[in-house]
Amino acid sequence: MNTPLGRGLREINRLPVHHLPMSTTIRIAQQPEADELLGRSPLAALVGMLLDQQVPMEWAFSGPYAIAVRMGGDDLDARAIATYDPAAFAALLSEKPAVHRYPGSMAKRVQQLCQFLVAHYDGDAAAVWKDAATGAQLFKRLTELPGYGKQKSQIFLALLGKQYGVRPEGWREAAGAYGDEGSYRSAADITGPETLAKVRAHKQEAKRAAKAAKTAMSPPSRAKG
Repeated sequence: MNTPLGRGLREINRLPVHHLPMSTTIRIAQQPEADELLGRSPLAALVGMLLDQQVPMEWAFSGPYAIAVRMGGDDLDARAIATYDPAAFAALLSEKPAVHRYPGSMAKRVQQLCQFLVAHYDGDAAAVWKDAATGAQLFKRLTELPGYGKQKSQIFLALLGKQYGVRPEGWREAAGAYGDEGSYRSAADITGPETLAKVRAHKQEAKRAAKAAKTAMSPPSRAKG
């Protein structure tokens, strides 16, 4: 098929898996419009992962769509967010329904993330991973992002590998337990309502185990005589 389309398809087929264009079916937010954005927007995926703390996962990953709509677009733009007036951006995230339980502090973090992407990746979120040769290199890049610690970076690395086809050599190892096949530990494993319930159950059990361990380590209280 010696046509422009045919040549283009052959070029894509020769690309390593982790260089393929990002477009996939995502069902983390459990909201069609929000999930559709997550499936086609690298920045939305990064922002959703950033918001994934102290709120239900589906609330966090619905955030990028809410931000895009409130900014009058159908996608997020790193430069537009980076240069947005901080007070106005915090107010935008605070509009009801709020994008996060702590919209003010998360607005600051989202802007810091976008400012970093503009400064280091020319505003292209996908550039964080598109030429990463190994999982270790990608993990290092993720940990350099504002708001991304070790755990969040490992979860996002697992999400990229499991659902977006971004799989540089050693990605599962770099993602730690979150990269395990068949696990239900994080947003990386959510593909619908059933897996969401399994991940939520795992998180609740982990919290109970941590609380029990903390109680067991506490010294017994002395009886008052």
